[in-house]
Amino acid sequence: QVHLVESGGGLVQAGGSLRLSCGASGGTFSSYVVGWFRQAPGKEREFVATINRSGGLTAYVGSVKGRFTVSRANAKNTVYLQMNSLKPEDTAVYYCAAGQYSGGRSSSQYDYWGQGTQVTVSS
Repeated sequence: QVHLVESGGGLVQAGGSLRLSCGASGGTFSSYVVGWFRQAPGKEREFVATINRSGGLTAYVGSVKGRFTVSRANAKNTVYLQMNSLKPEDTAVYYCAAGQYSGGRSSSQYDYWGQGTQVTVSS
């Protein structure tokens, strides 16, 4: 079983950047696919990005393509989400999750979840 903790959220102006981190403990982190999801108030949880075990394959939701980049450092048991050109509509709680399905875009394909980190983008 792997334990995930997100960090790096905060308040930023539109057009700014943040880098979220997802740190893992327990289990063999490099054996897991990692996904990022977000949930805005009153909305359902939404897929944002995913990265495969080696870090060589990534996928994104269309609304963040070209602005967000997911990467991982397995030696540090960490996955990152670099978010640039942030928009007010990116405001949400961001969660990382670990699972076994490469390219998974559904929350049901992930077994372990962090507690989330708040990202607020002001206009």
